[in-house]
Amino acid sequence: MPIYEYRCNDCGKEFEVLQKFSDKPINKCIHCSGKKVEKLISQSSFVLKGGGWYASDYAGKKTKESPKEAAASPAPSCAGCPSRHGS
Repeated sequence: MPIYEYRCNDCGKEFEVLQKFSDKPINKCIHCSGKKVEKLISQSSFVLKGGGWYASDYAGKKTKESPKEAAASPAPSCAGCPSRHGS
């Protein structure tokens, strides 16, 4: 469950509340019971750092040949098995 930050406009205190996504926003201050509470937008604790999955998984790999390119390229040759490749 995410932690949401709120600020009371009556007393000025900020506080955090552990809530489900489906829970309604808090409308009452936990310190002074004031009714002017606003939900703050804060920085997420989830941060992606480094090269990431794209750089490590896909950037350096060669893409597969399309069916047209595969058909146009010559069949691999094996010195010991000419009958398998039709040579």
